[in-house]
Amino acid sequence: MIDASVHQQLGTLIAEVKNLREDFRRAEDRSEAGRALLNRRAEELVGRVGTLEGAMAVVKAEIAEMKPVTEDVRKWKLMGMGALGVIGIGGASLGVTFADAVKRGLALVRAG
Repeated sequence: MIDASVHQQLGTLIAEVKNLREDFRRAEDRSEAGRALLNRRAEELVGRVGTLEGAMAVVKAEIAEMKPVTEDVRKWKLMGMGALGVIGIGGASLGVTFADAVKRGLALVRAG
């Protein structure tokens, strides 16, 4: 009987060791798959960041090209607003002069 119980316990121990080995193997397989997935994602991110850096370089170059044009347009806008102001003042003075001339003309017509 002692031999039978020792054999049974030994068989149980061997089965448990085999189960533990299988559990460890499965856990390692899952870990490897997880690491492979993380590595693939990291490589994808590196590629996307590289693409983004390239696109940003192009955008920076285009902005550098547009900046002088934008400054010129601002200057033209300010000059145009100044010209409109001068035209407005000239138009107002011309209108006042015309109104005064019409007023004098009417005064001469009434007096005559």
